[in-house]
Amino acid sequence: MLRQFLSKLPRKSGKSDSPELTGSTSCTTAGSSPQPHRSNSLNLGSGRPCAPKRTSSAVFPASVVAGIEPLLPFKDVPNSEKMNLFVSKVSLCCVTFDFTDPTKNLIEKDVKRQTLLELLDFVSGSVRFSEPAILAMCRMCAVNLFRVFPPNYRSVVSNGGENDDEEPMFDPAWPHLQIVYDLLVKFITSSCLDAKVAKKYIDHSFILRLLDLFDSEDPRERDCLKTILHRVYGKFMVHRPFIRKAISNIFYRFVFDIERHNGIAELLEIFGSIISGFALPLKEEHKIFLWRVLIPLHKPKSLGVYFQQLSYCVSQFIEKEPKLCSTVIRGLLKYWPITNSQKELMFLGELEEILEAINMVEFQKVMVPLFWRIGCCINSFHFQVAERALFFWNNDQIVNLIAHNRHVILPIILPALEKNAQNHWNHAVLNLTINVRKMFMEMDDQLFISCHIHFKEEEAKVSILAEKRKEAWKQLENAASLKPIAGNTAVLVTPLATPIAY
Repeated sequence: MLRQFLSKLPRKSGKSDSPELTGSTSCTTAGSSPQPHRSNSLNLGSGRPCAPKRTSSAVFPASVVAGIEPLLPFKDVPNSEKMNLFVSKVSLCCVTFDFTDPTKNLIEKDVKRQTLLELLDFVSGSVRFSEPAILAMCRMCAVNLFRVFPPNYRSVVSNGGENDDEEPMFDPAWPHLQIVYDLLVKFITSSCLDAKVAKKYIDHSFILRLLDLFDSEDPRERDCLKTILHRVYGKFMVHRPFIRKAISNIFYRFVFDIERHNGIAELLEIFGSIISGFALPLKEEHKIFLWRVLIPLHKPKSLGVYFQQLSYCVSQFIEKEPKLCSTVIRGLLKYWPITNSQKELMFLGELEEILEAINMVEFQKVMVPLFWRIGCCINSFHFQVAERALFFWNNDQIVNLIAHNRHVILPIILPALEKNAQNHWNHAVLNLTINVRKMFMEMDDQLFISCHIHFKEEEAKVSILAEKRKEAWKQLENAASLKPIAGNTAVLVTPLATPIAY
């Protein structure tokens, strides 16, 4: 078996130094995804070239080395040949194996693993990478990493938190994938890598394939991808607008189409560090991203999976430009989860953080719809929602904002407080409600009395209207019971029917 494996190593080619190299009809290119769990061999020395499908601006080489034994250690070759040996070892690692069967190809897998570890140690050194070496490295990473996850590989991601306790799926090939990922990180971050040359091969197509891998169910893989994409964004400035746009497109599809993706939290974590580096004043492009991407990301049921990262991104925008506070609050009110108590708790927590940073002018723009919604939360039968809303009055910054605008806020909030004080079922909520009423009385006793009198008057008017409506229904029922039935129309009249109170 080892002999068969070694027979697939690079042979002498007529154009060993050409960057546009071809292989046999069994070659695998970076643009074509190897089928999962299928052994892909590279017959790199065949005389009949194949024309691989081109999905990248770079054609990855089948081989760029002639006559070098890849199993030699780097210390046994002169410095002038080390880069050729590097490419030869990289080409050896383009052979992939089926890891679903742990008893299959054990020797070959171990040879590949040892070779990858050698490459990892070599890349950590100070040897400048030639263009053929960059080509070979990109191709090897593409062959090993870029793959399409079958439909049964994905599970539904936390529908409203239902699947939070499920164990994540782990890729059986991870022992090799991890070394390839570590190798790619070291390669990209190496000071010996010329970014001007490497950007031709770590191009838009390569980046898109990396982003596709974020849907992996293996959290270890997503964590490695997060590091790699962050390094790519930092090193290749020319790709930064494209990366931002590509990530935005993933978010758009997640929010408005599938609502299923495993890597939203990791992508938001990357964007959090990107936002922190935005220059001031913020570009209109970045503000549009906040309104069209980050705010709608509050809508999906699986918000709890990535809420912490999303909240951090929003807070970064507000820290950069406090005037965006009112914009964010309007967005939260637009997507308020009326029928989902767990999401309401998250929204209320985020609101409190925003109100701690908001200035008076921005607060006054949104205080009316904001406190109308808070009033609804205070009256919630879910005691945690009501309790969380009442906790706002434990925050000195929010109390200060309320005190300066009490003439507008108290008439909105008082009806909710009075309803709670009269008939809320939870004792803790009842006590908090009474405390908030006392705070308003201490702020402005005269205003509180005036609002309370107005509330009682409105309550009396509502009661009178309800009685009038009830009496009107009784009169209609009596009149209908006395009037003879005309034609064949069947009329059911129940004089004792309970009228609906509006």
